[in-house]
Formats: sequence, structure tokens, C-alpha cells
Amino acid sequence: MSKPIEVKDGLSRQAVHDFYKEALQLLSQSDASFLVGGGFALRLYTDIMRDTKDLDIFCKSGDTPRILKQFKENGYETELTDARWLAKAIKGEHFMDIIFNNPGNHCAVDDSWFQRAVESEMLGIKVRVIPAEALIWSKLYVQNRERYDGGDINHILLRYGKNLDWKWLWKNIEVHWQLLLAQLLSFQFVYPSERDIIPKWLFEELLTRAREQFEMPPPVEKICRGPLIDQTQYQTDVTEWDYKVVTIRSV
Repeated sequence: MSKPIEVKDGLSRQAVHDFYKEALQLLSQSDASFLVGGGFALRLYTDIMRDTKDLDIFCKSGDTPRILKQFKENGYETELTDARWLAKAIKGEHFMDIIFNNPGNHCAVDDSWFQRAVESEMLGIKVRVIPAEALIWSKLYVQNRERYDGGDINHILLRYGKNLDWKWLWKNIEVHWQLLLAQLLSFQFVYPSERDIIPKWLFEELLTRAREQFEMPPPVEKICRGPLIDQTQYQTDVTEWDYKVVTIRSV
């Protein structure tokens, strides 16, 4: 399945397409496995056309050095933007994000992503696209002032929810189940007539956990998990209000 690409008005459509095509060809020639994400993946699962000026590629962390080497040897600037989750390949005003995790180390790309990937075609090049479940999972942690991906998730649920592997999604987000519950409540608010897209077993499990958490004693330490979803707005909590960030265990 091939999907058209929209780009920002300030950039030449042909120049962006040429950059995308060359980058995908270089990726295909490397020994590394990769998945296409970003606006192209959103378009695949929702039919929403998103203006974009960059290319999002997902890979396992172990493949990142190989990909960066491939681009550096072909005249691109490369950088390890954030050792936790992000690198870039840059050519002029165009760039490609190479994503292998998320800032909180909760969405590491692994073999299961590739097993669930969807085959497609981008600019005449055969590619594999990030699975919808992984797209939702990664977007649940994007709740910044400058960018909030909840609307994207609602659209994926609406347009693709009946095809989702809900058990796989639940297995991966269970440690932070509150994020999923909040998102599903948002979906039901936005689309009350489509509530049955959400499996009843999952919603009941989430509500049970929400009730049972009040039977547990609160954490002894002051905990703030805000930095897991927004890396700027909760700095005061950690630096001035003596809250600690918990990155792995659920509270």
C-alpha cells in the first residue's frame, strides 16, 4: 500500500521527496533492519494527511551505529542527539530521526515490533511500517505543552482499533496503566458512539486497578512521574519541590 506524502509549504516538495527517497535507499542498502513511522505511519492507519518535513525511522538500538555509519559514509551529517533514544542523519535543511527508544526508556524497539510490522511502499520503495500498537504505545508518553499526541491516538483507535492486538499493547503499557486508562476515557469522551471499539475486558481491568490503588498505602517517598511524559514542565517538581522521578516500577 502506497500513501502520498504532504510537506510544509516552505520546503520544496520535490526536494523533500528526493531526500526521503535517497534516505530510504541508503537504509535499504545497509545491513540494518528499520521501520518507517511518523506521519507516514499515521497516514497508513488513519488516512489522515500530516504535513511533515522530516522522516521518522525506528530501529533496534544495536543497529543505530550501523545506520549512522551508512549515512556518514554517504555525505550526511550524523549525530547521537540523545543517547537514551534518538539519533539524526542530516543533509542540508532536511533530516531523518532515527528512534530506538523513548526518553524514559520505556519503548525500546525490539524484534516484536518487526514481527508486527505492516508492509507498504513509500516513494516506490518497499518498506515496513511501525505496528499500530507500538505507535500508540510510544505516543502515550508524548504529552508536552508543545506537542500532545492524544489526538493521534484517538484517531488510530477510531480507524484501526478493531484490528489492534490489544493484549500486546496491554502487556507493554501495563506498568503505566494509568496512561492507557486516561487515553481510553478521552477516546470515549470524543467518540461516545464508538465506545465498543475498546475491549470490555481491558476497560474493566483498568477500572479495577483504579479502584484497588486506593486500598494500597501511598508511596513513602514523594514521587513525580511527570518527566516521563513531559521533560520540561515538571522540572520544578524535581529540582525545587523534592519529588523523585520513578522510571521503571509502577506506583
